[in-house]
Amino acid sequence: MSKDYYKILGLSKNASADEIKRAYRKLAQEFHPDKGGDAEKFKEINEAYQILSDPQKRSQYDQFGTTFEQARSGGGFSGFEGFRDFSSFADAFDFFGGRAERASGRGGRKSGNFGFEDIFEGVFGQGGRASNRGGGQDIGLDLEIALAEAFSGVEKEVSLFKNVVCAECQGTGAFSGSKMKECGACRGRGKIEEKRSGGFFTFSQIRNCSVCEGKGRKPEKECAKCRGEGRLKENKNLRVKIPAGIQDGQVMSLAGQGEAGRVSDQAGDLYITIHIKNDPRFRREGDNLIHDLSLNFSQAALGGKVEVPTLSGQVSLKIPAGVENGAQILLEGRGMSRLHRRAWGDMIVRVKVKTPKKLSRRAKELLEELEKEI
Repeated sequence: MSKDYYKILGLSKNASADEIKRAYRKLAQEFHPDKGGDAEKFKEINEAYQILSDPQKRSQYDQFGTTFEQARSGGGFSGFEGFRDFSSFADAFDFFGGRAERASGRGGRKSGNFGFEDIFEGVFGQGGRASNRGGGQDIGLDLEIALAEAFSGVEKEVSLFKNVVCAECQGTGAFSGSKMKECGACRGRGKIEEKRSGGFFTFSQIRNCSVCEGKGRKPEKECAKCRGEGRLKENKNLRVKIPAGIQDGQVMSLAGQGEAGRVSDQAGDLYITIHIKNDPRFRREGDNLIHDLSLNFSQAALGGKVEVPTLSGQVSLKIPAGVENGAQILLEGRGMSRLHRRAWGDMIVRVKVKTPKKLSRRAKELLEELEKEI
């Protein structure tokens, strides 16, 4: 059954690239398996994003509709004008025959098992060579940091076991000094045509050439280190700069830091989901911090100065005499850093007055005297 990728991401068909990215990040965070989400739904969301975030794949999907998945799995139809409903064999004959005439430049109509090669020369561009937009896979990982690190910003080192560009051949897949030659399997097209007979016609399906990986060319002698792939699995250490003010659950994207693609293909991206550990001193609400301050009865009654923690150090706070339980005192600019801005939120100090459960005789007498004064 065909999937509605726009519906999966909760978008309209005219959604912008930024809207697609925001929708993906929100849903990926919600359904991430590591956070208790639905693994199948997460996979479906990633599939939708892979299609709609790529301009060419999105165009194909918009154009082919329900036939897109079959076209994609076949490796073909890139640039094809889609499918039509034919009410008769004559309609189909006219449509494909007319295409063959335009593609070949000849006026005569082809009949019977007409060749699709001429058609696909026009479809796949100059000389019939297909452009390959395949690339390396994206990588997603989770990174936990302290609240204080989110406040000041921090640089972390992450270790990834991934495909990297082969240092021996610089990603070309060719042995040093070896020349590139036309692939004999696909004759330089990068695509293989598979024909099937059906009634009066022979229908064709196009897929990527498995010999040259859809490139149309291959080295005369392959790189001995990567065996012609242009990439190898290695441990890669990467320094990641996390900006001050980042929120819990936000996703950072690092272009080109995902898996290396085959034979000079574009690398995938790295997506890092940030998780901020709880700090027992504070509760974060947006860019503001909440701190609960415990005062004994006499401190609340008499007032005075107390030291309270902030993420930038201890500060002296004046407590007004007679402060009540639940009162809030505002410390402006003592909250979290605002992301990508030289500004800070506020810190709200909530007063919690501790009422003693056990009193000495002397304490009771003093409280009784105080009650008479009040």
